[in-house]
Amino acid sequence: MTAQLPKREFSLVPKIVNGGIAGIIGVSCVFPLDLVKTRLQNQQIGPNGEKMYKNMFDCFRKTYRAEGYFGMYRGSAVNILLITPEKAIKLTANDYFRHKFTTSDGKLPISSQMLAGGLAGAFQIIVTTPMELLKIQMQDAGRVAAQAKLAGKVVEKASATKIAQQLLREKGIIGLYKGIGATGLRDVTFSIVYFPMFAMCNELGPRRKDSSGEAVFWWSFLSGLASGSFAALFVNPLDVIKTRLQALKKADGEKEFKGITDCITKTMKYEGPTAFFKGGLCRMIVIAPLFGIAQMVYFLGVAETLMGIKTNQY
Repeated sequence: MTAQLPKREFSLVPKIVNGGIAGIIGVSCVFPLDLVKTRLQNQQIGPNGEKMYKNMFDCFRKTYRAEGYFGMYRGSAVNILLITPEKAIKLTANDYFRHKFTTSDGKLPISSQMLAGGLAGAFQIIVTTPMELLKIQMQDAGRVAAQAKLAGKVVEKASATKIAQQLLREKGIIGLYKGIGATGLRDVTFSIVYFPMFAMCNELGPRRKDSSGEAVFWWSFLSGLASGSFAALFVNPLDVIKTRLQALKKADGEKEFKGITDCITKTMKYEGPTAFFKGGLCRMIVIAPLFGIAQMVYFLGVAETLMGIKTNQY
């Protein structure tokens, strides 16, 4: 499939601003669900088949009961801080490469759309990896502490600053990039699937009444919902692997993983193939509105409006 696009001027700065705004709004809305997703994915089945959380709703209920409303936002500070550059890089890079790969006659083959998305995913991991690493420790801290409490142990309260300082002190900057291979595998695959699918869906909707030729904002939102939901489920096994590799602290009896292959092998052996879809529904519910909101805000062109620049999307 080849998209027919007009060859226009590419404005970088407003796209970065739009990506940042979109990321902050999106993550603020869906963070509690993301926390539940992380805890479900890190949870391993005990030797007698015991589990702390039965499902998404049980995890949400127990977390809220034990940690309160603000407990649902553990790790949100680091996520909100770093989501701005992460989303700005992801959305802007995809837009940039789509612009570069569009031929002089306005055509963009599906292979070029996939390449643009894959490159966008690869570029973002420089920010995504440390952000996810710190976020996961904070999100999973309550689960680990609750398990330790049942065993009569006390776990020191975690903070993103302390974790980052310890990693930098012990391993240097590379310590913040634990699980970068799995993160890259997930994000590149997600972007290869998501961006072409979003572009295809977005092209099918009603257009704005101005001369931009762009889809109306609510159609961009729906396109982001549908594409994000499908891509999220598609890469969920990779997200489970990434999440488990980045968990620095395990509950008593939980297995450690040396790398991607070891994680796949042990998870398959002890928990079966369904383990790779843990948190799948929750992840779909997180990613769908996150990208729906992000794409809607991004395509509204807030920065372009403020800066007096004509909207220019690809």
